[in-house]
Amino acid sequence: MRRHYITISILFWLALVFASAVWNISQIRSAQRQADIQVGRAFFEMIVTVREWNSQLGGLYVPVSEHIQPNPYLQDADRDLRLDNGLVLTKINPAYMTRLIAELAEKGNQIRFHITSLKPINPNNVADSWESQALYSFEQQQINEAYTWDTQNIPTFRYMAPLITKESCLKCHAVQGYQVGDIRGGISVSFASRPVVIWPIIVSHVVIGLVGLAALVYFGRHLQQTFLDLERQSQFDSLTQVYNRRYFDAYLHREFLRSRREQTPLSIILCDVDYFKTYNDIYGHQMGDQCLRQLGMALAATIKRPGDIVARYGGEEFVIVLPHTSTEGAYAIAELVRANVESLNILHKGNQVSDHITLSCGVATSHGEIRASMLLERADQALYQAKQTGKNMVVCALDPYRVLSAGKIDDDDDV
Repeated sequence: MRRHYITISILFWLALVFASAVWNISQIRSAQRQADIQVGRAFFEMIVTVREWNSQLGGLYVPVSEHIQPNPYLQDADRDLRLDNGLVLTKINPAYMTRLIAELAEKGNQIRFHITSLKPINPNNVADSWESQALYSFEQQQINEAYTWDTQNIPTFRYMAPLITKESCLKCHAVQGYQVGDIRGGISVSFASRPVVIWPIIVSHVVIGLVGLAALVYFGRHLQQTFLDLERQSQFDSLTQVYNRRYFDAYLHREFLRSRREQTPLSIILCDVDYFKTYNDIYGHQMGDQCLRQLGMALAATIKRPGDIVARYGGEEFVIVLPHTSTEGAYAIAELVRANVESLNILHKGNQVSDHITLSCGVATSHGEIRASMLLERADQALYQAKQTGKNMVVCALDPYRVLSAGKIDDDDDV
């Protein structure tokens, strides 16, 4: 039977490693594709922003040079200006500026921009087959962006989105019949897509699979029970079989951080056995230990909600952690705990408030506004008041977030 379980574990492990490798490769490829799309979209939006800036200014004038010649397709009486000093300026409209940027980008980093249209003014802006198909889809409002990967030769990513006609665009494009809101063309962005390298994932998963396989075969028969024993010893109190102080400290810290992050209430109940020293003096320490065991079982049976824990705080003190619990809810649980302990009817002749073992409880609640140590201190103060007031009762530290019928509780009050 053990060999059967080991075989199942090995098969499961190998299937898990294989699935992990496939999933990681898929995720890397998906992440690469998403990165390409984001880069393409960012380049497109940058060009559109620059074009919009140019359009809002009504075009820009720059000196004519061997790199920048007047745009022969710009029908504008003020296309060229000659200054008094003889310098000739030519007007750069958004479309021409896009072409100039595209030429500069292609020379510098192999990124290609192409402004195109189904009715281009400039013949150089004629769309290719993929761009034409995308433009038709834009006009039919089937999609609002298009992209593809060309895996032949050098892997290349192509991205395209439409250009929407605005009021400033009609200066040049009104003669083509465009109106505000029409799709007059688009800008495509092309660049080399980085190939996905998968061999490190394959090698790492093979190594992990072999190491895990060896570990399952060698340690599988011995480690499980040992681990469970050690884990229980590190978390539970050996006498009462509830969580120990070490586990409580770590758990309270985690839940306190969660409470502060999510702004949810966190309550604790600090419980102390009334006149327990007298109980030990009368019945002996062996009976005292038996009493604590019964109390631990009773508290654990009372606290049933997932996330709530009971721990031995020290000596005859127990502590209950109640995440997502208000002061009112914690008070109700504390009363239930106190009543259940009293109903155990553990005889205690030295108890001055009852003939049986009783508990005093202090309740405190935090919404992340105080430190965890302060929360414990408030619960301890409430427990002290319960002890001083008459024992066998529950006292709540005032919660500044709670509103009573008489009004808000004073934040300066501690108990």
